[in-house]
Amino acid sequence: MIVYFNGEFVCKDEVCISPDDRGFLFADGVYEVACAFDGRYFEAEAHFRRLAHSLDGLHLPAPDLDVLREAAETLLERNHLTVGGARLYIQITRGVADRSHTFPETPATPTVYASVAPYVPPEQLWRTGVSAILIPDIRWARCDIKSLALTPNVLASQRAKEAGAYDAIQVRDGAVTEGSHTSVCAVFGGTLVTHPLTQHILGGVTRDVVLALCRELGIPTLERPILEEALHRADEVMFLGTSTGAMPVVEIDDGRVGPGIPGPVTLRLQAALWERMRSPRGAGS
Repeated sequence: MIVYFNGEFVCKDEVCISPDDRGFLFADGVYEVACAFDGRYFEAEAHFRRLAHSLDGLHLPAPDLDVLREAAETLLERNHLTVGGARLYIQITRGVADRSHTFPETPATPTVYASVAPYVPPEQLWRTGVSAILIPDIRWARCDIKSLALTPNVLASQRAKEAGAYDAIQVRDGAVTEGSHTSVCAVFGGTLVTHPLTQHILGGVTRDVVLALCRELGIPTLERPILEEALHRADEVMFLGTSTGAMPVVEIDDGRVGPGIPGPVTLRLQAALWERMRSPRGAGS
């Protein structure tokens, strides 16, 4: 596999990270994930805007994002992933410096890494739906930053796996925030409801696309917190994410969501989103 590392295209096996890299020592860095279809990245502009937001949130010197975006395009070609689906991973850390909790007195050069891999959409799960568990949201107060510090998310994902569930739905102060790596929406009486954009959730690119699709399809929406007790009365629940798509949640904590099968609003959005993801219209300029 060919990857992009600090301005060069190299074999993945040749990449070496210093033990003094602040990403290794402190998780002092950010990341971004995007999908491509037939050589076109879906919502590329939105993903790179979010990457810039994350860098700014950590006061991390940004590399030239135009250069990085060109590198992302080149990675598809170098790895023969211009046909079918691919997933891009980008990680940027503050770089190599003496171990100190404060920023380096002399700014370090950020460590920049990007790779691509084949992506196969979870079409079978889209048809059947998945289960979820509810857990407390123990993350920090800047979830809008796509930080490398993902320990609470890892623990949430592991708890879901041990419970035989697809993902965990996190609850803060009695209200649903998001999944461990997904946005969460619920449908009540035909209206799609999802948590408003605050520092307590990540600004999901797929979330934004789905809200726009709702406007196009005439599906009413409300951006407001979903109370935990109300979630059990939802007609439909879905996870949204870059590689998740619009995933129906048909069971939460061993209780059925609605009739226990993917609902009509979810299926409409799922089909519209998948069409948008594969079309040239969905590729960022």
